[in-house]
Amino acid sequence: MYTLPDLPYAYNALEPYIDEMTMHIHHDKHHATYVKNLNDILAGQDMVSALPVETLISDLSRVSEAIRIKVKNNAGGHANHSMFWRVMGVPTGTPRQARGDLRTAINATFGSFEQFQEKFSSLAVSHFGSGWVWLVVDHGKLIITDTSNQDSPVTHDQVPLVTIDVWEHAYYLKYQNMRAEYIKAWWNVVNWAYAEKHLSQAR
Repeated sequence: MYTLPDLPYAYNALEPYIDEMTMHIHHDKHHATYVKNLNDILAGQDMVSALPVETLISDLSRVSEAIRIKVKNNAGGHANHSMFWRVMGVPTGTPRQARGDLRTAINATFGSFEQFQEKFSSLAVSHFGSGWVWLVVDHGKLIITDTSNQDSPVTHDQVPLVTIDVWEHAYYLKYQNMRAEYIKAWWNVVNWAYAEKHLSQAR
């Protein structure tokens, strides 16, 4: 059985960049609904529902074809949001940037950290409809990619390091239709230590 994880910080901890009310609704309503739906869909399938959610979405052949799309959507929503909370952290008052091996890899791949941010932000702004934008490790290389709805890079054998939720519910209370402003603000709360840890694991 899957459970809704607690936020790793207070609901208002990401202010002024991500507002407290959005965090309450996003975590307590949207994420909680994915968890409830997933448990309902998998009721009675104890061996499947005992799997880590990332393991489940990495091989959806574990579930019958009749429920596969529903499992993909709700398990993906659970996995994506669980990562999203952890890839953000309390703002420090200065712009957050990657360090160490991750910074070196970003510079080597994209030219500079600033160029990486520009490419990532551009894709996040232009992504059509609901979805996510990611920095992932793909066969040993860093790439920026996007997924629609609750699809996850895990299903494509990629290791996600950083992600931003560009569903409207992630930002609409504070930023309305100004997705670009939300993305600009979000850079102030990225938890690069989390990404650096996952880079070392991916290697």
